[in-house]
Amino acid sequence: MEPASFARVAPVNELVGAGPFALSVDGRDLAVLRTPDGWRAFEGRCPHLGALLGEGEIDGGHLVCRNHRWRFDVASGRRAGGPELLASCPIVERDGALFADVSALGDCAGSKPAARKLHELPGPRPLPFLGNLHQLEPQSIHLVLEGWAARYGSVYRFALGRARAVAVSDPRLIDHVLRRRPETFRRPASLDRILAEIGVRGVFNAEGDSWRLQRKLTVAALSQRHLRQVYPHIQTVARRLRTRWRRLALESASFDMVEELKRFTVDVTLLVVFGHDLNTVEREESEIHEHLAVILPALSRRIFALLPTWRLLRSPGDRRFDRSVAAVHSWLSGLLAAARRRAAGGQNARAPASFLDAMARATDENGRAFSDDVILSNLFTLVLAGEDTTANSTAWAIHLLADHPDWGRRIRAEADSQLGDAAAPEDIDAANALTATNAVANEAMRLKPVGPVILLEANVDTQIGDVEIPSGTLVAALSRPAALDDGHFADGRAFRPQRWLESRTADAGGAHDIGAHLPFGSGPRMCPGRALALVEMNTILAMLYKHFDVERMGAAADVAESFGFVMSPAGLRVRLRLRA
Repeated sequence: MEPASFARVAPVNELVGAGPFALSVDGRDLAVLRTPDGWRAFEGRCPHLGALLGEGEIDGGHLVCRNHRWRFDVASGRRAGGPELLASCPIVERDGALFADVSALGDCAGSKPAARKLHELPGPRPLPFLGNLHQLEPQSIHLVLEGWAARYGSVYRFALGRARAVAVSDPRLIDHVLRRRPETFRRPASLDRILAEIGVRGVFNAEGDSWRLQRKLTVAALSQRHLRQVYPHIQTVARRLRTRWRRLALESASFDMVEELKRFTVDVTLLVVFGHDLNTVEREESEIHEHLAVILPALSRRIFALLPTWRLLRSPGDRRFDRSVAAVHSWLSGLLAAARRRAAGGQNARAPASFLDAMARATDENGRAFSDDVILSNLFTLVLAGEDTTANSTAWAIHLLADHPDWGRRIRAEADSQLGDAAAPEDIDAANALTATNAVANEAMRLKPVGPVILLEANVDTQIGDVEIPSGTLVAALSRPAALDDGHFADGRAFRPQRWLESRTADAGGAHDIGAHLPFGSGPRMCPGRALALVEMNTILAMLYKHFDVERMGAAADVAESFGFVMSPAGLRVRLRLRA
């Protein structure tokens, strides 16, 4: 081993089992495995969409990516059933530690020589001081940015006040950006400040080593293996919701579908991740649910505000927001205190029962326990993300099915065939086997992504494609334009769930570029809740269409896209009838 080329990776005593282990050397991610033939180190990111391979699992001699289940031979790095080959690097054990020569992985930057400056890009004309903020209404900001992409192209400039910004809608360039997080691109510093004001410094906005440690615990809580164990919680909440909806159907009552689905998703999140049964489904009033409904829209308004007026003058809305944040923090503090008591008493010491229990026992890179602030930040982040994203994705699917009842009938037929008399899928395998239902979910997320804009900031001087990007430039990644383009998906603006079934066959016709479909992002910071979200969507859609006829109140045009941290179907009200 040459000292000049090998760098220390990790102490061996911290690496328990076969792995994989998500490690990093000099800013390069590695997936490290303990095999019968010794240690192996591969490039850390999946060649598909850049997910961290160290967050996957070992199965039958293969390293399995946690997101799309690509399988790579642990000895050769060759992908099973595909031409891809993981780059590897030498790794040795010495003096109780691992050392790797990451120079063998080569330079992964892969950018073209920069040919254009930021100011040379086309874009809307900014005003002094305002930039283009006067053209960006928070609730429709995604539509404005997408409209500019149609006019100015896949890379254009705009300004948020005095902050320079570039929008990118080319999926290859978006992938380039997302794969280079958190080293080259990160969440905007302005967003960090806004989240820090409410005490959120969790995995959503953490960076560097702090992020890696926190994400490891988050990924474990949301892994397929853990979801398999806790799926009965999802089934329990689905059964409760069916009972609630039966009552509403008998009353012929119309209701806001998004708010109903949030009851389901927040209950599932708390049971799966925290081991706590809030049970908002069976309660008409839920204080925490009401507080969460205040927080997310207010955060969205602050992110895109021209001036931080809430720091200068507290309005009634700001005070209501403060009270809601304080109430949620107080409630989460109570859950954490109980977890600390369990940890002190030695309960679940070998196998923590939940993410919360794991965080209460975990230590940072210096062996210190995570502070209450860090844990509470992660709890807050997971509650907010777990409630809003999946609920709105499912609501969009229901909205689209109202105009395509043939697919509602297909979901029903599939549920009848595969679930029998069960109210909902009996286990995670049954939920994942609902292929028609999953096709509807994917098509809904393609047409109506709840995260149509991913806002980032360049940490360093860099480039995107052939464009120079100075440090501090804001980058708006627009995920939907390519997904609607006929060059990436045949008849791209049409609701065609069958495309997700045909794509698995050799005779599939037309374009089907899954690289242009990024509902969970890509790269190492791909949403860790992907598996949970898909299981939730399959479970709730199968339960709903198996037991009820669904009527949307009003026309499709009465439902609007409203951007408030996520894109939701404003005005989506439905009435249920018991299935004849």
